[in-house]
Amino acid sequence: MLRADTVKSLTNAFPPQRTEVPSPGADGQDQMGFFTDTSLCIGCKACEVACKQWNQLPSDGYNFTAKSYDNTEHLSATTWRHVAFQEQIGETSSRWLMMSDVCKHCEDAPCVQSCPTGSLIYNEYGNVYVQADICNGCGYCVSACPFGVIARSSEDGHAHKCTLCYDRQTIGETPACAKSCPTASIQFGPVDKLREHARERVETLRAQGNMSAFLYGADEDSLPGYGTLNSFFLLEDHPNRYNLPERPPQPLHHQGKRYAASLLTGLALTALAGLFLSKGAADA
Repeated sequence: MLRADTVKSLTNAFPPQRTEVPSPGADGQDQMGFFTDTSLCIGCKACEVACKQWNQLPSDGYNFTAKSYDNTEHLSATTWRHVAFQEQIGETSSRWLMMSDVCKHCEDAPCVQSCPTGSLIYNEYGNVYVQADICNGCGYCVSACPFGVIARSSEDGHAHKCTLCYDRQTIGETPACAKSCPTASIQFGPVDKLREHARERVETLRAQGNMSAFLYGADEDSLPGYGTLNSFFLLEDHPNRYNLPERPPQPLHHQGKRYAASLLTGLALTALAGLFLSKGAADA
């Protein structure tokens, strides 16, 4: 008879290893994060430039993408803040949808769960942090992230993404992107307070007639089955318009059930093959 601990260890038989997600901020330190209000974004890219300057990230070039004023196109190992421009042209009116995208610092992050070396961790501020010197470049985190945030560098082969300016936080400074935002579209602080402020902001916008405003990732109801984000957004249209998934998957949830289904399928096929072989031998 299989022992319970033996069965439990089957899910960690091969990488990526499944590790329990800790409770960020469990030591009493507030969880820190971002609230990005897209209704205030003017697309100036000050956050994108400030992020690159502070973190000494190289330019991604000035290639013509044919996507409005967007030359970086998406988040990458060298672009940790990306300002997206979405033009909506109608018969009677037109508008811009602008959003400064960034790592979501998920409370139940698939990248942390999928990392076999322990390179991806939660720091004391509840942020998902990459320890590049431990990263082996396997790319499991890249595949696991449903938001396309984390990427491997072509220079060192390691995974890189937003650190939520961990070095600035440790000395009491605001992250560079939030510090540089001229309209307060990017707000930094304790996540609980940011969520409270965000709900009030939605109520204000709706009272002004903007009934399309809603929060993305601020609570579990907005992303059922996934969990909350410590870097969440106020949107004015469907998430897909901002290149955000409506229902991001949790690839490692129910992993044990999938292993069990695969094992049972294998046993059934083995039994079926044995039946046919024995029948063939009897007929011969």
